[in-house]
Amino acid sequence: MSHTENDTVGAPPPGDDTAFFGQPRGLLTLSGLEVWERFSFLGMQAILVLYFADTVAHGGMGMDPGNAASVSAAYGTLVYLVSVAGGWLADRILGSYRAVLWGGILIACGHYSMAVPTPTMTWVGLGLISAGTGLLKPNVASMVGKLYRTADERRDAGFALYYMGINIGAFAGPLITGWLGDHKGWHWGFSAAAIGMTFGLIQYVAGRRHLAGRTDAAEYALPPEGLRRAVRLMIVGAVVVAAVAVVLALAGWLTMGRFVDLLTYISVIAPVVYFVVMFKSPRVTAEERGRLKPYLVLFIASVAFNFILFQAYSTMILLASTNAETTILGFDFPAGWYASALGAFEVALAPVVAAVWARMGPRQPHASNKIAIGVVLGGLSFLLMVLPTSGHSDDTYKMAVWWIVGSYLLLGLGDILVETSGMSATTKLAPQAFASQTMALWFLSLALANGIQAQVVKLYGEVSNPAYFGVNGAIAVAVGIAVIALAPWLRRTMHPVH
Repeated sequence: MSHTENDTVGAPPPGDDTAFFGQPRGLLTLSGLEVWERFSFLGMQAILVLYFADTVAHGGMGMDPGNAASVSAAYGTLVYLVSVAGGWLADRILGSYRAVLWGGILIACGHYSMAVPTPTMTWVGLGLISAGTGLLKPNVASMVGKLYRTADERRDAGFALYYMGINIGAFAGPLITGWLGDHKGWHWGFSAAAIGMTFGLIQYVAGRRHLAGRTDAAEYALPPEGLRRAVRLMIVGAVVVAAVAVVLALAGWLTMGRFVDLLTYISVIAPVVYFVVMFKSPRVTAEERGRLKPYLVLFIASVAFNFILFQAYSTMILLASTNAETTILGFDFPAGWYASALGAFEVALAPVVAAVWARMGPRQPHASNKIAIGVVLGGLSFLLMVLPTSGHSDDTYKMAVWWIVGSYLLLGLGDILVETSGMSATTKLAPQAFASQTMALWFLSLALANGIQAQVVKLYGEVSNPAYFGVNGAIAVAVGIAVIALAPWLRRTMHPVH
């Protein structure tokens, strides 16, 4: 397709505004991309911790369960830390459309690398996926926000449908990769993830003309001299970091454990620095600065919830593989399939939530209350696990399938409330000059959640399961209740969020 006026101004064709179930047609393109991106990302993540914990003789990495969960969480930390650079590159150099495109290409290359059955290619693949996801995730969510005017009441419903698309991939991915990993080998599962991301790229390019804001340049592009300087600094910085890492690794200092700890430190420092920069930036107005204060509360709520959510792919999968039944009506299934239950619930519940918000219109709960309820549900999903893990004399017990499925039901509903309302509120509260980067800041809350998880999961297997799930769940519930208590102040300060 040749460049047209739409390519220049970034406006979708006329008539697209209500073409997809009353939503802009561009939502179909972006949701389709996320179906395949989540298929590949969560399909791979559903078996990653099992691959790390499996014996070397069986094709795994031979880690103990606590370390396997910690390294898996550290990978998640790296993925979302890189999203900061992804947002900046989109705003200043690439533009959102090209940032998402190149991110998808890197993700696909990473999964193809992991399909090669050697430890070295596993780490190379995880690095490429981290870089690609950092480019894709903050910018594709920002592109969804650009489909709507700020006061458009379809926005939350649109994000719910977008999130339903995400979870179609989250449901299908673990089914395919889990079966292949269990029956053919872990790297066969990684191959399926690679093919899925390739499909996602094809449909993204095919539907590009329906995307609002797709221009040939970044919205806040650097001047030519600034661009050259930024490129030089990035190249030099990458070379220096790589050289230092090699030297420290050869000297025996940079071990896997220390690298995990380093990522946790960065995940704590990065959002603090980022908030300070935005609060002090001369390009942020006083009104925009005022909206960042309630956003900080939402950031903390996101951390508390996602700390629980991400363990659906680490400690919960490990628990399922050792202490949960993997048979229903005589049919045996891989432990990784439990992760699909989370996606299935979100696929089923997301359109219900979207319909409820659309029907309620301006009478729907405030975004902060939606998020708070989601955090409480996340905490309850862990508190539920206290019951089947209590009262056993040893670790040979097997709990019924429905305990973990019930936990994922609570977690899935909470995820819809937190992520759709959180991402939607982020696009409304973002300072204009930091649009993509503020979405990256939301993903930094995910990095911090993973960074904390990378340390806490080391206790998994060291303390009793009832204590582990009970304490972590209680903390999340307490955070949710605190956000509810702050609701009057949040309603006053979060305009134009309703």
